[in-house]
Amino acid sequence: MDPDYATQQFPRPLQTAAAGPVDGPRPRHDDSPTEVFDSEAITQRLSAGPSSWPGHPGNPTAADVLAAGGSGTPPPRDRSPRPGGSGGSGGSGGRGGGPLSGARTWLRDSAGARRVLLVAAVVFGIALVGYIADLVMTSGKVPRGVEVAGVAIGGMDKEEARGRLQGVLDARSGEAIPVKIADVQTQLVPAAAGLGVDWDATWERVGGQPLNPASRLLSFVATRKVTVASSVDETAFGRTIDELKVHDQPPVEGGIEFEGTRPVAVDPTPGRVLDVAAARTVLTDQWPTASTLDLPVAVAPPAVRRDAIEQALHQIAEPAVSAPVVYTGKGSATATLNPDQIAGIVDFVPDGHGGLRVEFDHKVATDLLAPQLASTEVEPKDATFTFSGSPTVVPAVIGDKVNWAKTLEQLPVMLAANGPQRTTAGIYERIEPKLTTQAAEGLGITDVMGEFTTGGFTGPSGVNIRTVAQEVNGAVVKPGDTFSLNGHTGPRTAAEGYVESGIIDHGRPSKAVGGGISQFATTLYNASYFAGLEDAGHTEHSYYISRYPAAREATVFDGAIDLQFRNNTPHGLYIQAFADSSEVTVRIWGTKTVNVESITGEKSKPTDPETITLPEGDDCIASHGAPGFTISDTRVISDINTGQEVSRHTRTVKYDPVPEVKCETPGEKKDEDKPEEDDPAPTTTRPSTPSSDTEGRRPSNR
Repeated sequence: MDPDYATQQFPRPLQTAAAGPVDGPRPRHDDSPTEVFDSEAITQRLSAGPSSWPGHPGNPTAADVLAAGGSGTPPPRDRSPRPGGSGGSGGSGGRGGGPLSGARTWLRDSAGARRVLLVAAVVFGIALVGYIADLVMTSGKVPRGVEVAGVAIGGMDKEEARGRLQGVLDARSGEAIPVKIADVQTQLVPAAAGLGVDWDATWERVGGQPLNPASRLLSFVATRKVTVASSVDETAFGRTIDELKVHDQPPVEGGIEFEGTRPVAVDPTPGRVLDVAAARTVLTDQWPTASTLDLPVAVAPPAVRRDAIEQALHQIAEPAVSAPVVYTGKGSATATLNPDQIAGIVDFVPDGHGGLRVEFDHKVATDLLAPQLASTEVEPKDATFTFSGSPTVVPAVIGDKVNWAKTLEQLPVMLAANGPQRTTAGIYERIEPKLTTQAAEGLGITDVMGEFTTGGFTGPSGVNIRTVAQEVNGAVVKPGDTFSLNGHTGPRTAAEGYVESGIIDHGRPSKAVGGGISQFATTLYNASYFAGLEDAGHTEHSYYISRYPAAREATVFDGAIDLQFRNNTPHGLYIQAFADSSEVTVRIWGTKTVNVESITGEKSKPTDPETITLPEGDDCIASHGAPGFTISDTRVISDINTGQEVSRHTRTVKYDPVPEVKCETPGEKKDEDKPEEDDPAPTTTRPSTPSSDTEGRRPSNR
């Protein structure tokens, strides 16, 4: 090869790939060859001279050299003119880049990349080993950085962490925590309020060990606060909310009040109430950590608008008390409501739509007006009977009374009116008696069907017996109806004139208001017994009382034990009852169709009484005991005209022994029992129908 040619084409020595890099500017990384060049082939081509380069009659270019020595496609290169020459020539004053230099640079950069990858792989491996080791070492422990209710438990064994948390939270749940509701200060104990710790839900919030490497690294320096999940006993919590709501301040509703006869507007004032839903959230979320539980409140607006109050004041209240209201009755009678009285019966309440509704107290108005027209009214009276010889009907009286409910319907209109329009007539109505004259005449009350008398009472028992006799006297029982002693008299209390008297309480003498009524009940029962009426329910005493017919007596007690009989005849019944200072008699009038006989059996199965000793005092009433026994009574009913037996019924009664009660001073035994009070001489009971059980009875006040 011509040396001058070589010098012109390659100003600097050209080195093969094995000899080292070629001087000159390095190609860019993206122009680096993708394979190793054959330096021997390149040298042979250069030695052959220019004629060996196809298409190049003159000097070879770098592309030709690459085509000769490369085993593949040369990388793209920048073919723009170089400084100091043109085309592919290096030219004077410039440095040739050369493709071999680029190839070597690419190789060198690839080796560096491999070294970087190797280092990265080593670092990753070390990190992976550390990650796995940390994951293994923290298995079964609370994640690092966790804090629950202000207690740092991160990194602790779960059982240890739970023990520590439980100790703190259990103590907290039993402490009184201040509670603030607006300007009200109170307190509550979480455990008593139904609040506790839901441990399962709390540990779910804590969670397990994080798998994210970034999260694990962050846990070394960061704190994760976990709130306690609360358990709620709804019953106890509901009571606590109700107790907290006591501090609500309801709104002051606007309205109208009267100062004498002058109406005055009352301005509405908003209130505040506990926001229950928000308060529940605060209590359940914050009780484990808060130093004070500040419960939210809500504004409670008044229901009445200010303009509605003014409207009611001028349109209703002021006209209402501007003048009296007058009701006229029969004749020249009148009833008047003065302005000051009107102010007492008028009231204003919210109407539910922001306004006021006027209300009137009709009871108060009636109490004020009715006495003024009472003289013009006629009270209704039922027909009754007199018994001078044969029964005679006393005609009924038809009533004529003011219907104040209807009369007062015009009150709102009158209060809004002026002058003469504030006067109206009272409305009278006819009131029929419950038992008319015609109905009484048709009852067929002509004969005494049954009669019975008992006696031997005095003092308070007599008061009660006379009182109940007055209540029952005149009672009418229609055919098929049932008479009830308790139902007819109602409660027998001091308000009805009954007094405290003797009773039997569990076999022991005692006292109660209404004592002695059982004697009247026994008298009434025997009258119905001998009248042949159907027994609809009665109860004997548990202990035998000697002045009553054995197995043919009855006791009563308000609301518990009653005496009832049914009118099983086609005619009406009239009960005549009366009492004096020592005897009570009951007669049942109607139409007599049967005769009744009572057959009393012999006593059997006697039982001995026990003795009870009590400290002497007001609670101890000494009494003689009596043996218990069993006895029966048979009622035989026969037709009054034919004498033929209609029915026969036997009732057997077992009486408990009456205990003997002794009253003794503590430490001292008495030889004699305290005598029973009010124990008069025996009295004979007299049935109106002959009976084998008519005998003397030892009286008692029970």
